Amino acid sequence: MNFLRHRKPLLTSTTLTVIIGLTSGCASINSGLQSGDLPPQGAFIAENGMQFNIQPLSLGTLPSAPAYSVNRSGTTMKNARVRELLNSSQSNEYYLSKGDILSITLGDYPQIPKSDIGYPIDQQGYIQFPLIGRIKASGLSLPQFATQLRSQLQRYLKYPDPQVQVLKYRSNNFFIDGAVRQPGEFSIEDRPVSLYTALSMAGSVGPEGDSNNLVLTRNGNNYELGLLDLQNMGISASKIFLKDGDSIHVNSRDRNKIYVLGEFGSVKPIEIPEQGLSLTQVLGEVQGLDSRTADAAKLYVIRDYGHASYTDIYHANLQSVTNLALANRFEMQPGDIVYVDPTGLTRWNRVLSSILPSASALDRYAF
Repeated sequence: MNFLRHRKPLLTSTTLTVIIGLTSGCASINSGLQSGDLPPQGAFIAENGMQFNIQPLSLGTLPSAPAYSVNRSGTTMKNARVRELLNSSQSNEYYLSKGDILSITLGDYPQIPKSDIGYPIDQQGYIQFPLIGRIKASGLSLPQFATQLRSQLQRYLKYPDPQVQVLKYRSNNFFIDGAVRQPGEFSIEDRPVSLYTALSMAGSVGPEGDSNNLVLTRNGNNYELGLLDLQNMGISASKIFLKDGDSIHVNSRDRNKIYVLGEFGSVKPIEIPEQGLSLTQVLGEVQGLDSRTADAAKLYVIRDYGHASYTDIYHANLQSVTNLALANRFEMQPGDIVYVDPTGLTRWNRVLSSILPSASALDRYAF
């Protein structure tokens, strides 16, 4: 009888010992992410080997407007690349190419036979024409070729006035794929094709596409473009002309999202609209911080650059109302992760919630 009388208190004491032991190592029992022991600022290397640079959000550390490329130099880098593309693609004339077929008529000299199938430009860039034989055509505009042809014909005819047109275009093509309605290969014909016209030829950007997230590839170089970005830079998409071999890829809106984790009213990915998205707007989209569980002093924005050797972490203390103004100026970028830590009490309660079912089982066994 004495043994039975003291059995339950003995096991209950053991249960308390287990709880104390487990809670002393509560880092191993938690319901999810936590910020851990982050330094207040500066560079550090995490246990996974990645290098991070953490900085408190202030007017001095506020990033500039969204970097339009993965390069950290941001807007300046983007502007320089777009200007480079603009300078290399300005064109008001079509230049003949190998594979084009020309129509050439000499109205005052009907005795010179006209080719019913036209005059094809061969792989060396020449056509074969009566009287003069082979003549260079590839790389010349129509007026330039007509002038050259007239000069050659003057050796045989008194008043030659050749009329030159392109019957069929063969070689100047560009490609569009990605989130457009009609992807495929398209021809550059007698008039230059601008970026805006090219998108129209492909049926325009599809509903899942992002017109502000385009990649134009030319001669092995990628240019990241956006219609709204160009407009903000004072550049019209109708002034960027395509060249033979160019390709355009329209990215999906799925690549233009940020991710919200931690103690918010809701946790979900959020799409960045064309006009941009601020940190304050993110808070509105997820119904703010969870007032019961969130530590408003520990909100973090993790920004990874993919190719870079380090990742930026911006720390915002939203216990200060003045920091909401900074949050309103903080522009999100695709791939950003917004995380808010739980309070210490929240973490403690979750530890207890994990342990107490086991403790109850031990107590039941005590009977």
